[in-house]
Amino acid sequence: MKTRSFTLAGLLLTTALLAPVAAQAQQPVADYAKLQRYAAANERLPAPPASPARVVLIGNSITEGWVKEDSAFFQGKPYGYIGRGISGQHTGQTLLRFRQDVINLRPAVVVIIVGTNDVAENGGPYVPQNTMSNIMSMVELAQAHRIRVVLASVLPATDFWWRKGLNPAPKIVALNKQLKAYADQQRLVYLDFHSAMADEQQGLRKAYGEDGVHPNLAGYRVMEPLLNQAVAQALKRK
Repeated sequence: MKTRSFTLAGLLLTTALLAPVAAQAQQPVADYAKLQRYAAANERLPAPPASPARVVLIGNSITEGWVKEDSAFFQGKPYGYIGRGISGQHTGQTLLRFRQDVINLRPAVVVIIVGTNDVAENGGPYVPQNTMSNIMSMVELAQAHRIRVVLASVLPATDFWWRKGLNPAPKIVALNKQLKAYADQQRLVYLDFHSAMADEQQGLRKAYGEDGVHPNLAGYRVMEPLLNQAVAQALKRK
């Protein structure tokens, strides 16, 4: 009888300890890649027109901010630009949403503007090869669906205000060298924003972005003709 009491007590204790774990397991999984961010907007998009050519820009806050800062640029002249940037995302997250936010929209061209948040260690320690692997996977997915690719450089920065002391400038320069080499190897259009936006310390020129990371309107106005030229070049390639 005494043994039975101990067994019952142990069972009750085990049940009490496991209850929070079971409850936690039943909770919905967070939207890690923010797949719902553009889900409704994607549903509302009509079939891509023959002209102007649909061009999706996928990236992070630099792309998201572009749509907000200069919305007039995204009004179909000279291309049907669609912004699909999400603030804070690293390349692993962007890769997870590449199908729904790029492939399913059936663009003629995708412009990939990613890498800043990898260097900023938003998803953990920065491993350049992991970043390149994610970008290469995006490129291969686009190519498999006959979408032309423009591969953009990472914009310059000497520090990140949300994660100080990482000395990102040389890491960004090195990553851009890898991106250009890969673009040349794969015959992709490489879009060099970095050279046009960098100061003497390989940071973002203050006139182009006050926080040292995100372009302001003047910065985006420098980037826009470069983007148009790169898209035009991509559309000429078979």
